[in-house]
Amino acid sequence: MKNFIAALAMLVISIQATAQGQFSLGTGFDFSSGKYGNAISTDILYIPVVGKYEIDDLTLKLTIPYISITGPGGVVQGMGPVAQAGGQVRRTDSGLGDVVASADYNFYSVGPLALDVLGKIKLGTADVNKGLGTGSNSYAVQLDGYYAIDKVTLFATAGYRIYATPVGFALNNVLYGTIGASQKLNNTTSVGAMLDMATSSSPAGANQLEATIYISQKITPKLKVQANVMKGFSNGSPDFGGGAMITSVF
Repeated sequence: MKNFIAALAMLVISIQATAQGQFSLGTGFDFSSGKYGNAISTDILYIPVVGKYEIDDLTLKLTIPYISITGPGGVVQGMGPVAQAGGQVRRTDSGLGDVVASADYNFYSVGPLALDVLGKIKLGTADVNKGLGTGSNSYAVQLDGYYAIDKVTLFATAGYRIYATPVGFALNNVLYGTIGASQKLNNTTSVGAMLDMATSSSPAGANQLEATIYISQKITPKLKVQANVMKGFSNGSPDFGGGAMITSVF
């Protein structure tokens, strides 16, 4: 928890140093539960603090999460199974998760079509001895596309993630993608659905396949709330999950 507070303090300092562009800060929770091919389930609570800075066509984002995992071990948030479960006994471990930094650049925007390229670094800050992570950094690059048709926006992502080799884990590089659509109901409310897919990050795991539906509501021009529910369709994904985020623009 001390590491989490220190990382949060670092984020606040960076916020104060920001002088231009638009800054937003959000937090919330994501809960998921699944057996991942094991006899007993693993429950994961993920609580991120997300700072985002937008200027012109560039978006910089930093995510500092707190995480709690209850289960037999071998399952990492966002990756699924990375090792064999440690038995039939559930235990709870918690602490700072993997800190994630990303940069997104909109390089094409003509008419209804927009294309972004995004680079992402996930730092292996989660405690590997507690089973909260692998202790390994990962690096990802992805292409995001958006196509607007009246009040509907179609979107898709294609990406590739590379894992640095951690001690004690055999990890595969991952191909991942998303397809989905959002519908603007009015000036303050929108709904959407998406399907996420990824190849297995570990020989001990399985490919991931998940469907999510969400609703986004603007409370004020600078305050937004979003909620979602998720269903998994493979042993690499949780059986179900859900969460909510609140974001404020400064």
